[in-house]
Amino acid sequence: MKRLLFLGSITMLAASSCNTENGQLMGVQDRPAWYPFDPYGMLYCPMGSYNMGPSDEDIPYAHTTKSKTISLQAFYMDQTEISNNEYRQFVYDVRDSIARRLLAEEFEEEFLILEEDFRGYEDNGPVYIGDDYPDPPPLNRAQKVDWGETTVEYKEALDPLYLPANERFWGRKEIDTRKLIYEYYRIDLKTAARKNPGTGNRFVPKTTTGQNGRQWPTGNGSYTVNGKTGFDRSVFIIKDIINVYPDTLAWIHDFTYSFNEPMTNMYFWHPAYDDYPVVGVTWRQARAFCIWRTMLLNNFLSSNDEATVQDFRLPTEAEWEYAARGGLQLSPYPWGGPYIRNARGCFLGNFKPMRGSYIDDGGFHTVNIFAYNPNDWGFYCMAGNAAEWTSNAFDESAYDFMHDLNTNYEYETTVQDENVPVLCRKVIRGGSWKDVGFYLQNSSRTYEYQDTAKCYVGFRCVMTFLGRSKDDAL
Repeated sequence: MKRLLFLGSITMLAASSCNTENGQLMGVQDRPAWYPFDPYGMLYCPMGSYNMGPSDEDIPYAHTTKSKTISLQAFYMDQTEISNNEYRQFVYDVRDSIARRLLAEEFEEEFLILEEDFRGYEDNGPVYIGDDYPDPPPLNRAQKVDWGETTVEYKEALDPLYLPANERFWGRKEIDTRKLIYEYYRIDLKTAARKNPGTGNRFVPKTTTGQNGRQWPTGNGSYTVNGKTGFDRSVFIIKDIINVYPDTLAWIHDFTYSFNEPMTNMYFWHPAYDDYPVVGVTWRQARAFCIWRTMLLNNFLSSNDEATVQDFRLPTEAEWEYAARGGLQLSPYPWGGPYIRNARGCFLGNFKPMRGSYIDDGGFHTVNIFAYNPNDWGFYCMAGNAAEWTSNAFDESAYDFMHDLNTNYEYETTVQDENVPVLCRKVIRGGSWKDVGFYLQNSSRTYEYQDTAKCYVGFRCVMTFLGRSKDDAL
């Protein structure tokens, strides 16, 4: 009898496990399993604390840094600077997307997802669910654009994407890079998170023109943005439009009375420079690349019914310095220090050594992204080659007011702010091929204006780790 009761209870338990309505707190069932994976080309940086700031004398007396103990959660960072060829994938994807829209005007069945086939996906925009068919209709990204053997009809439809006849050099039919415009969305979480201390309502408790021209009233816990009043989260979804092609003329306008025309002609598009760092991109272009890269991966994961991942983004300067140190807490350079040469007298980075001989370090302009030895965590060219954008706004006193947990200071400029240049400064780190040795130090920080493109500034991406530590998944 006891055996029959035991078997009966097992049967009832098995039956109840197939039904969530069993009266027990069991959590949502049938959730997708999650196993951490390293994004391609990225390395893992474990959570940790370190002393952010100078470990050597402030030689130019810049007074922009001081030592501060901070803590960071785990994240991934690109092993190298983003290369010309990697950025070109972004440019080509934007080009193909524009081409599909042009072709869809005449060949709808091939280049659009028609309403009867629509399942909730839109190119470069919000996700629509069910019968909410968007206008304009979404593009069929599965339909490739064959640039080599397009038909006559396709070529005529794509004509608006090319340079007009009077702007062609030697009659060559080339893409008009001014038309490579990327439209994308991002969420302004910082503004959405602001609260009125009295009511807890999410708005800025005073009448002011905030970021992106938003008008915030007082007293009733509501806000008015673009004619909308109330708590409509759509006001925090920001649409940005940006040209994605690098400023190849940066090689010329950055250096007066210097012959850099060969770099302008060839650097971005020629295969010889595929594995060199992309330069001539603004801070906004670098951010747009990160958003596009996020969509590229998450769309793939979603199409395979896999859980999506955190956004790619630009590193905070605290994350950048942490990765550059590679576990060497107080060393001035990524390879250690205090010397900038190895035991054989060879320079350890691509910069402007000695009295200004650009070739003494084995470089000249930029060099291959895998040149020189990596630091102890495996990151290449964290000192020299191309300086790198970070997500942070530049303020000389930032170390005084930044929190010691995931240290960060960001400022999103508006059209009005562009008249105040000091508000448009973004931190760059690592020094470049044209900088002296001081700027190669882990702690050295300087800035460029966010809408400027320089032939010595590139970037790399980071992604926050999902979870606490890789050790938890073992």
